[in-house]
Amino acid sequence: MEECEALCTRLAIMVNGQFKCLGSPQHLKSKFGSGYTLLAKTRSEEEGELLAFKAFVEKTFSGSVLKHEHQGMVHYHLTNKNLSWAQVFGALEKAKEKYHLEDYSVSQISLEQVFMSFTRFQHYTEDRGK
Repeated sequence: MEECEALCTRLAIMVNGQFKCLGSPQHLKSKFGSGYTLLAKTRSEEEGELLAFKAFVEKTFSGSVLKHEHQGMVHYHLTNKNLSWAQVFGALEKAKEKYHLEDYSVSQISLEQVFMSFTRFQHYTEDRGK
């Protein structure tokens, strides 16, 4: 999918032999992707600080989904479509010192995630003629 984003000016996604979408990679991510991806790492690996930060994310970004966490690092999917980049970064900058964040990253949903959302509509049939 990275090659598609780098090389293609227009993409089409087919499901069960029918076109479901057509457009530039950015257009498809904007139209069919929902929300942002948040990765954050706390400075210390104390469980209490991480729990406090997780509570902050869930309170501040309603509908956020914790994808996974490991050694002070959390990965969230922020599903609220009404959030702007400014709101997300503003809230995280204010929280950076309070929750001892070492680093954080916010990104748009990837083209691969958009593609994977279409795969759930694919119906597989068994080849019975052979």
